[in-house]
Amino acid sequence: MAKRTEKSTANKKQRSFEQTLWDTADKLRGSVESSEYKHVVLSLIFLKFISDKFEERRQELIAEGHGSYVDMVDFYTMKNVFYLPEESRWEFISKNAKQDDIAVKIDTALHTVEKNNKSLRGALPDNYFSRLGLDVSKLAALIDSINNIDTVEDNETDVVGRVYEYFLGKFAATEGKGGGEFYTPKCVVKLIAEMIEPYHGKIYDPCCGSGGMFVQSVKFVENHRGNKKDISIYGQEQTSTTYKLAKMNLAIRGISANLGEVPADTFFKDQHPDLKADFIMANPPFNLKEWRGPDELTNDPRWSGYDVPPTGNANFGWILHMVSKLSENGVAGFVLANGSMSTNTKGEGEIRKKMIENDLVDCMIALPGQLFYTTQIPVCLWFLTKNKKEQHFHDEREPFRNRQGETLFIDARNMGSMISRVHKDLTEEDIAEIARTYHAWRGEAKDGVYEDVPGFCKATRLEEIKANDYVLTPGRYVGAAEVEDDGEVFEEKMRELTQTLYRQMAESEKLDAVIQRNLEGLGYGK
Repeated sequence: MAKRTEKSTANKKQRSFEQTLWDTADKLRGSVESSEYKHVVLSLIFLKFISDKFEERRQELIAEGHGSYVDMVDFYTMKNVFYLPEESRWEFISKNAKQDDIAVKIDTALHTVEKNNKSLRGALPDNYFSRLGLDVSKLAALIDSINNIDTVEDNETDVVGRVYEYFLGKFAATEGKGGGEFYTPKCVVKLIAEMIEPYHGKIYDPCCGSGGMFVQSVKFVENHRGNKKDISIYGQEQTSTTYKLAKMNLAIRGISANLGEVPADTFFKDQHPDLKADFIMANPPFNLKEWRGPDELTNDPRWSGYDVPPTGNANFGWILHMVSKLSENGVAGFVLANGSMSTNTKGEGEIRKKMIENDLVDCMIALPGQLFYTTQIPVCLWFLTKNKKEQHFHDEREPFRNRQGETLFIDARNMGSMISRVHKDLTEEDIAEIARTYHAWRGEAKDGVYEDVPGFCKATRLEEIKANDYVLTPGRYVGAAEVEDDGEVFEEKMRELTQTLYRQMAESEKLDAVIQRNLEGLGYGK
């Protein structure tokens, strides 16, 4: 019982912490564009976090009798702590919060931190606060609010990612931004990680946002007692502020990553041209319009063997880009709008057909609605691989399965639980069931052999997909769920239903007679 109370208290504290930040940051509305002030908050909370870590290490050195080392950088970096000169410490910022030049002081602090720590190169805002012209009193209030958070005591190693995730969700929910590129629900990211199991090798995200896919990959490795040194991370992000937040997000976790030298468009400036990834995880922008000009990228080698993706929708551009990045034994898992499973617009159907005939499509999952804050567009998960091997099972009833020419369809639309009036989440049990089904089909599960489940999953051969015009919508294949037999004999059930119907018909006649008398009483008789 004590543990349950402790957890409840922790959850309450977490909600209060995030909500307090939101309420304070929301006061900046009007003086800062809504798309900007999440970056204001995250830069400040990052500075508070690394300052708390620095001060903790500084006091540790003093307690150990090493006071003469407190200004030596190496004694901080050896513990994965960023060294901070005095003007970059939160204490200095907090003391000067009400000064007219506080924005300049914050910019100076961030610049100095970046200059003194190589792993943060290109990660922090450059003269960002000065440019925004923030209201000093509102900025001071935000600093005071952040000042009350003890990140060391709470062991908030995930604080930037958690706050970033919360703010993106809040912005999306309150402002109704379209498209899925702004926010990927944690449950969806976790499901992809549990499906592809990125234990070791190269992980790539061509549109990495704030780095959420990478964070979840590392968590997967740690949760399964792996070593995060066994993975290497590659990514790319077009938006400058988001690119910086991704670098910041990964840096405070001690995650080394190559996100390219600069923020850049993946299609027009691929910063990892020779990469062959073992794992690809992504949530590309849904249905991105006019992503290239009519005559641009038409002869790009990434489309080799396929039709050129249409200019009006980038979905298949993203797909073919990821296919080109896969290693021979690699696997990709990514989110797309449902239309990608069935569209025939301007060559998209032909691209999908060739991918299926090339045996690239490993698994398709239809997700439930209301998972995304940012869009009401129905979404699905694609899983691709270049090497469908014959799988050996851990069950004597079916020692092997030839997966070549076969695709697994999972219909998860009825899964998930409502966590608010308008928002749904996949539960841990949902994620486990979906991942277990996939790994059983692949021959990787130790707890039984795969079986089709009507209404939920179906292993489907190429011939059946071809008969369905190469449409990849799971609902076409899994069929309807079986209705559970209640054990009652049909003749008895029919007799009861008939008697009920006769009683209802007799009651209906009585009611008709009453209505007729009432109408006659009002002078509306026959």
